[in-house]
Amino acid sequence: MLNQQRLKADISRSVREALAEDLGSTDSRDDITAQLVSAETQYRAKVITREPAVICGVDWVNETFAQLDASVVVNWSVSDGDHVEAEQTLFTLSGSARSILIGERTALNFLQLLSGTATLCNRYAQHTAHTSVKLLDTRKTIPGLRTAQKYAVTCGGCFNHRIGLYDAYLIKENHIAACGSITAAIEKAKSLQADMPVEVEVENLDELQQALAAQADIVMLDNFSIVDLEQAVAINQGRAKLEASGNVSETTLAALAATGVDYISIGALTKHITAIDLSMRFLTD
Repeated sequence: MLNQQRLKADISRSVREALAEDLGSTDSRDDITAQLVSAETQYRAKVITREPAVICGVDWVNETFAQLDASVVVNWSVSDGDHVEAEQTLFTLSGSARSILIGERTALNFLQLLSGTATLCNRYAQHTAHTSVKLLDTRKTIPGLRTAQKYAVTCGGCFNHRIGLYDAYLIKENHIAACGSITAAIEKAKSLQADMPVEVEVENLDELQQALAAQADIVMLDNFSIVDLEQAVAINQGRAKLEASGNVSETTLAALAATGVDYISIGALTKHITAIDLSMRFLTD
């Protein structure tokens, strides 16, 4: 589960790093183009979306202007998780024109990326809304934005797998090879941290039987056919949670969910994303 305290700290860190990346330092005077505008000039601006989307990134936008210039006022018309239509106003800004210009790209970069993640997740989730299956993300996230994208996944109606290497066991082919067997790997995991969930990836029904005999909590069925997934569900009889994985697409989701697995994990939720098209304009009124 995503830790809210860690998420808050990561928002502050990622915004600070993004501003420094854009400015060359944390000193706003390094925006040479913004120096064309008088420091006393005040303006209002609005940000709209050019396309339908599921919004995510409110706190990142707020944090951008809080770090840059706390006197800039951000007024939101939407919240994270909201569905919006093309040309809809998302928020307005009022304050120093120079500060608004400096923060524009950093704020919109976060908002368009995270909204793109949430929008894609929502599209996937709609394919299985009639079932009880949960669609899970993976660790295939943009480096440095793990918690941000994991949060966006939930805004889009999907669910988080483990957050990192520290909060659950996921025993894969190379772990099994190094430990000697599925049984040995699971037994070692349970002896080291009995309170941690243990998941093991298997590639065939025989390996599934081994994982169940060793009392794995979750079994990832890697690249199983629909027929084999159905057999796996029958063999399992509710002993462990079953997760389908590998080459999942929108066209295969419904059939995978119909097999009766508990989860479907999808790397595309955080890596095959397209940023939402946003635009900021100064208001002349």
